Amino acid sequence: MGILRATIRWVLASTAVLLMPALASAQAKNVCVNCHAKLEGSLKVTAAQADVHGHKGMSCDVCHGGNTQDEARAKAAGLGFRGHISREQIPQLCGSCHADVNYIKRFNPSLRTDQMAQYHTSVHGIQFAKGDTHVAICTDCHGVHDIRPASDPRSPVHPLNVAQTCQRCHSDATLMKSYRILATQFADYTDSVHHQAMVERRDLSAPTCSTCHGSHGAVPPGAGSVANVCSTCHVLQAQFFDESPHKAVFAEGCATCHTSHKIKHPDDNFVGLAAGSACGECHTADDESGKAANAIHDRLHKFEAQVADARVLLAKAEQSGMDVAEAQTVLGQASDALTKARVRVHTALLARVNTELEAGSKPLAAARSAGEAAMKERTFRRRVILVPGIAILAVVFALGFYIRELERSEAEDQKSTEQSDRKLAA
Repeated sequence: MGILRATIRWVLASTAVLLMPALASAQAKNVCVNCHAKLEGSLKVTAAQADVHGHKGMSCDVCHGGNTQDEARAKAAGLGFRGHISREQIPQLCGSCHADVNYIKRFNPSLRTDQMAQYHTSVHGIQFAKGDTHVAICTDCHGVHDIRPASDPRSPVHPLNVAQTCQRCHSDATLMKSYRILATQFADYTDSVHHQAMVERRDLSAPTCSTCHGSHGAVPPGAGSVANVCSTCHVLQAQFFDESPHKAVFAEGCATCHTSHKIKHPDDNFVGLAAGSACGECHTADDESGKAANAIHDRLHKFEAQVADARVLLAKAEQSGMDVAEAQTVLGQASDALTKARVRVHTALLARVNTELEAGSKPLAAARSAGEAAMKERTFRRRVILVPGIAILAVVFALGFYIRELERSEAEDQKSTEQSDRKLAA
């Protein structure tokens, strides 16, 4: 088996080596690129073999017709040559390959072939079918002669670049005004927790425009589907929201409190009636719902403070050399309960929040008790060590004093003896 695999690898490598000169020759003979590389503006093309189509062996003639190897026949009408391809022709041209299952699977078996069908159902495709050529078409998002796979960071449709690509149109206030659409979506998104995760932390699983709106089937989510879009990631929050009294009255679902694009990371102050809270937009301190909102906020804030105090206590004990690893694990259970309680806020029910916090009260008390016991043990150990230590120091001091007295006495005796000897000698 090993010999067979080695033989196959050798054959493949040898074949690649043999084909490379032929491919290089074909590229060198591309008379279209040889000519257009010298032009300027939109007619300048230097990367006919650099994009995903070029890597699959496709050249200019696939889209433009003509002959890429013979300059005399490069623009031959009999070969279906077409120079400028208008915007009206582009979706159908791209779809002629990308919607052909038998053709496209020869190049990439995993590539979807329903992009064209989805485009026709999108707000872009619907407007395009009505004759509106200002809406997005294939080349607006993917490029023209330098089209790259979506997995390539240089591609306009790579997750890190999607928002920038969409904002080319959607940040154009003049263009958006004609469709009665705000042009602030990109600015709002760049100020959101989702953008922070995507761009700053490079988390490609974070939402970008196409995550919520779709890509080829881009349709703005209606009021009834916002919660469905959010729930694809925030599953528990959506389930708890369905249990809340808000479900029946908030037509926009999640966006009512969190907005659509400028989504901030919520903290405990998001709940309650303080300035900037979501609850304060509808409720006051006089109604029962407002009182419940304040109670939820106070309960969460108090529990968080208790967890923080216990964490400080255990850290102090650990720095003193005490083993509190088990207590820290128990405290983690209390932190988990606080996290669960914060998710339960979406029920808007104080009782449901309290259920989670009460479950966390026991491990919180156990962790704090362990921390206090560790500190008492530390004090006891210090006392046990301190008393003998003082006694030993006292003995050492006394011994030193005794030795010094002996040395002084011996010195005096020696001096007296020397004086006596001098007198006798005289």
